[in-house]
Amino acid sequence: MGRLHSLHLKLLLGSAVMLGGCAWHGAPAPSVVSKPPQGALVFKPQDKAQWEVVTLPGKLRTAFRLEQREQRPAVLAHAQSSASMLRQRLNIAPEQLGRLQFEWQVENLMATADMSVRELEDSPVRVILAFEGERSQFSPKNAMLSELTQALTGEPLPYATLMYVWSNQHPVDAVIINPRTDRVRKWVVESGPQHLNQWRQYRRDIRADFEKAFGEPPGKLVALAIMTDSDNTQGNVRAWYGNIKLD
Repeated sequence: MGRLHSLHLKLLLGSAVMLGGCAWHGAPAPSVVSKPPQGALVFKPQDKAQWEVVTLPGKLRTAFRLEQREQRPAVLAHAQSSASMLRQRLNIAPEQLGRLQFEWQVENLMATADMSVRELEDSPVRVILAFEGERSQFSPKNAMLSELTQALTGEPLPYATLMYVWSNQHPVDAVIINPRTDRVRKWVVESGPQHLNQWRQYRRDIRADFEKAFGEPPGKLVALAIMTDSDNTQGNVRAWYGNIKLD
């Protein structure tokens, strides 16, 4: 695979602009999950087998496995110069969007990682939300990327992707625009080494965060993913994901 295609695949898949395509060979097509009229959606570590594994051609695959971490079930993500993700396809209308709760623990940071720099754009943990919207509003660059995404993977570019991330140096509540496309915004919920090797819990207002990040109301939520990647920095990092809840 040529260097240009590798860069595009990192853009479209590794950066989670494209939350689709290139699923693990032999895996069944995942079902699309809708939120019940009353109640919440809860994804537990024990449900890992129900998630779609999304891999990147030409990239090593981050290892995901179920294990006990401090007497609780967790999904271990171990990235060694690798990048891949686990995805849930969703169908949640804008009026059903509420709060997102999630928890994770990170063992170590990658010293040179910087999510604002194209060549260093890795993160030990990411919780990723992909949204539909009006693609006619895409810039010419983003329209071209969407067409390329469709050609390479069979799925269009999500209208908008919001990530919750752990940064080395950017302050908490900073919103980082992806260096490759402004249709991906990264919200820093944890920064620096102070809370390494601790379970950290978060509760986010999806609509409020989306409106602050993108300056417009969110559309339909079509995917949720977790991702641990170290392919740009050639790092070695381990992290654990706990329950994820949409209510």
